[in-house]
Amino acid sequence: MNDVIQQLARLRMVPVVVIDDAAVARPMAEALMAGGITCAEITLRTPAGIEAIRAAAQVDGFLVGAGTVLTAQQVDDCGDAGARFIVSPGLDRDVVARAGAKGITAIPGVATATELQQALQLGLSVLKIFPAASLGGPAFLNALSGPFPDVRFVPSGGISLESAPGYLAVPSVAAISGSWLTPQTALLDHDFATIERLARATTAALAAA
Repeated sequence: MNDVIQQLARLRMVPVVVIDDAAVARPMAEALMAGGITCAEITLRTPAGIEAIRAAAQVDGFLVGAGTVLTAQQVDDCGDAGARFIVSPGLDRDVVARAGAKGITAIPGVATATELQQALQLGLSVLKIFPAASLGGPAFLNALSGPFPDVRFVPSGGISLESAPGYLAVPSVAAISGSWLTPQTALLDHDFATIERLARATTAALAAA
């Protein structure tokens, strides 16, 4: 595993963040860090995504990734903004190739064994499972682990703090991702104390798991 994947595996948690105002990105990252979470996947679902990545990447010691990356051009934009890993909902060869050329870790999404085999052909061994809960949750991940013992998974989609321990109990899971740490209401209200509190609660729960 490369350095980025090793960091994510140590943290075991990747917050998925949708930001409408890039000005909240830096204090959001600082609040997560204060609560023990030192990374985030900031999605490109809003026009503020790239600038939010740029702002969060300026926080010393904070690992920033980009989510919902769908094109090679977006890989370039995210890399230039400071993203060290990119996450996609599906598997796109052009996105994976551009990430590799720029030295950015790619974690594309797969939902079937066929897609997983295609990802292996591209030299990938750490993959997002999306949408994890709808696909069958931990039972689905355990089923995939049999024929693909060398693959590590980052499940995403429908995971909550309550269901997180079940996913982390699967040996092939490197980390999980979820959006409960940065609720939209907290971001809109600049309520970074709530984000820090949720980060602390998540850190404690994952340590217990």
